Amino acid sequence: MMEFCLNLRKPHAMGIVSAVLVLGLLNFCLAEWQTPSVVEPIEYQAIKCRKHSAALTDFGGIGDGKTMNTAAFISAIEHLRQFADDGGAELIVPPGNWLTGSFNLTSHFTLYVHKDAVILGAQDESVYPLIEVLPSYGVGRDGGGRYASLIFGTNLTDVVITGGNGTLNGQGQYWWEKFRAKKYNDTRPYLIEIMYSDHVEISNLTLIDSPSWNVHPVYSSNVLVHDLTILAPIDSPNTDGINPDSCRKVRIEDCFIVSGDDCIAVKSGWDQYGYNFGMPTQDLIIRRLTCISPDSATIALGSEMSGGIKNVWAEDITAINTQSGIRIKTGIGRGGYVKDIYVRRMTMKTMKYVFWMTGNYGSHPDPGWDPNALPVIKNINYRDMVAENVTYTARLDGIPNDPFTGICISNVTIGLTEKPKDLQWNCTNVAGATSQVIPKSCDLLAPSNVVFNCSFPHPPHWHVKRKTCTNKGCRKVEL
Repeated sequence: MMEFCLNLRKPHAMGIVSAVLVLGLLNFCLAEWQTPSVVEPIEYQAIKCRKHSAALTDFGGIGDGKTMNTAAFISAIEHLRQFADDGGAELIVPPGNWLTGSFNLTSHFTLYVHKDAVILGAQDESVYPLIEVLPSYGVGRDGGGRYASLIFGTNLTDVVITGGNGTLNGQGQYWWEKFRAKKYNDTRPYLIEIMYSDHVEISNLTLIDSPSWNVHPVYSSNVLVHDLTILAPIDSPNTDGINPDSCRKVRIEDCFIVSGDDCIAVKSGWDQYGYNFGMPTQDLIIRRLTCISPDSATIALGSEMSGGIKNVWAEDITAINTQSGIRIKTGIGRGGYVKDIYVRRMTMKTMKYVFWMTGNYGSHPDPGWDPNALPVIKNINYRDMVAENVTYTARLDGIPNDPFTGICISNVTIGLTEKPKDLQWNCTNVAGATSQVIPKSCDLLAPSNVVFNCSFPHPPHWHVKRKTCTNKGCRKVEL
């Protein structure tokens, strides 16, 4: 008995159809045709299309929300791995509720989640293997080791995770309750983590209730993240939306995030592990982000920034009922740097802070941190912003004997709440200048009598040509 996916877009497919019809004429029973694994054409855009295609049901997957499908995912991806050098392969997750533990992706591969499909993260620690801690952190971010993410990949080239706005549901409540009760010695799994990889696309999905961070590209380059909807309760612990970490050439575009933590948190390692590993996040572009996070930042830079963060562009950002706009988080012992940051065209409604810089972030991975490792924060540029219903315009706290310098803010109008703080600009150990800013800034960011715009150089143009990929449907056939 042999099973395979018949893909009618392949040249050899018609030959197979003809053979089946001939067998029918010879009175062989054609009742072996199964219910189609994919019953409708699928069309999507991606950085790469694939020559080979299969559905999860071809490998024993059962989408009833109860049956564990980890083995089906692993078997499917292992089988499709063989096509990496022959045009690559896609695995289609068809309509249904697909309960699974952690599984690993492969290179030259697309995971496509149908619009009516839900990948459900199992509420069972045993199906998330413990993996090595990140060398730039030295320890799991929650402490101890760390569980593998629901969808995981390392040392990959050309991988796409996409869908017709299909859903990844981490079923995080189980994990949040145990975390709050301090029942974990290891770090909770993320929904998606891609490590040491190049040419990665994550798009057109809805991510719900991650146990911890949602999307974590780390030690990777040429990463495109777009058209994601990320949702978690606003009191859920550490449910950051997208966290590029020690990555180069990343674009994040057209995402909507509701989170219990930072909507986007840019990172590069933690204290001595981060600056010794020495891999910065650089050349990052963030566009058309909408964020709701009452207790955290729209975009955070840090606090784990010890490998350095530089060359970040953010534009056309909307924040609603969010604690702060752009927040820089660092502290003594971090080392590293945050520099050459450019933000413009930001709209904020109902905010605690618009501008927030924190130089006393105190968490450390272990007692081995160096109190002489001071971060460098410089050339920070904000322009063309409007905010309303704001409690506190700016809290900017540098580090004694290590001021944050080169801060530029221009063309910003901030409307205050009915009961604003009396001190709207609280500035210590910072230096810079402002132009056309309302309310008037603090003396350390000297208001200029000359109108100027803060710098926003053209971001690098990375030509990413996305292709239209079509799967005309495949049927599972038994011979």
